[in-house]
Amino acid sequence: MATLPLFMKYVIVGLISMVPIVELRGAIPVAEGLGLDIFIYYPVAIIANMIPVPFIYLFARKVLECGKDKKFTGKFFTWCLEKGEKGGAKLKEKAGETGTFFALLLFVGIPIPGTGAWTGTLAASFLKLGFKTSIIAVMLGVLLAGLIMSLGSKIVSTLGWPGLIGIIAVVAVIIAISIIIKKRKK
Repeated sequence: MATLPLFMKYVIVGLISMVPIVELRGAIPVAEGLGLDIFIYYPVAIIANMIPVPFIYLFARKVLECGKDKKFTGKFFTWCLEKGEKGGAKLKEKAGETGTFFALLLFVGIPIPGTGAWTGTLAASFLKLGFKTSIIAVMLGVLLAGLIMSLGSKIVSTLGWPGLIGIIAVVAVIIAISIIIKKRKK
């Protein structure tokens, strides 16, 4: 990768940001590893991660509904639709309309596997959130995830293993505190 032109390195970061599941959560550490400028790779990763979002919102649910009665995709697509409907109804019931916006923002913004712009946008279509509301919540979530990943990547690239261990320790403490809080509420 060292011999690639600088422009191509940014193109690679953009392409990685567009891949489902990986998204900018994978692209930002790659950009940091390539020694790219944060003031260029951050907007590239954000913009590239957001490019598929309107298409996912507008078409993913329709594709699932068209494929639910097909021989090869029927069972899986039906399962996806049922799971999405149940999950969406449950979330709306608990969070309400305003809470759903913030829940979607945090769902996309907390960079853990299985959350991100792709999954968040699909969830928004199941929640039947408006197009504009969904795009704004997902975009704010992508910005948050980008900040978290950039900060984490900078810490690891600067401090090495101690930085990584420090990040893992902070995450473990946050998880432990949230579990304790949940248990006390019950």
